[in-house]
Amino acid sequence: MELVDAQARRARFEAVARGVVEPLRRYLARRADPATAEDVLSETLLVCWRRLDEMPAEQLPWAYGVARNCLANAERARRRQDRLVARIARVDPPPVAAAGPGGDDGGVVEALAALRAGDAELLRLWAWEELTPAEIAVVLGVSANAVAIRLHRARQRLRDVLRQQAADAGHEESTEGRRP
Repeated sequence: MELVDAQARRARFEAVARGVVEPLRRYLARRADPATAEDVLSETLLVCWRRLDEMPAEQLPWAYGVARNCLANAERARRRQDRLVARIARVDPPPVAAAGPGGDDGGVVEALAALRAGDAELLRLWAWEELTPAEIAVVLGVSANAVAIRLHRARQRLRDVLRQQAADAGHEESTEGRRP
């Protein structure tokens, strides 16, 4: 008999969920970032499951109220977490970012920050982690040939940024050893 009751409850919940999931998803998407919206939707459906016997005939407005409360709980939790992170940062500040191997970076960290994220990561894997293009290809899930091409272009972009930084700082580029 319990199995029949459990199956009937599940069927009832699935019918309710079909009617409320998409409206709730749209409601939450307008009020929160995608990850939070999905988390709150899951929490809302869990509350609906737990309180299925208390659910009124007008299910959607009730579910909106549950979603609203779950979203408020998520926002309070986020604010608590932000306060905790701020408190920890005051008590135990994070270390200053290291320049990478070799100590003085000569502006490389700033230059890397000026590049596209993909270019910067590629250059870090190559220079700081000392990976070969074939090894980088495994990390990035692309071909070694693609890495070689991207690496060549990324190094050129890094050179351009470093030259621009030097020019902005008032340094002249050395032409020693180059043909006129």
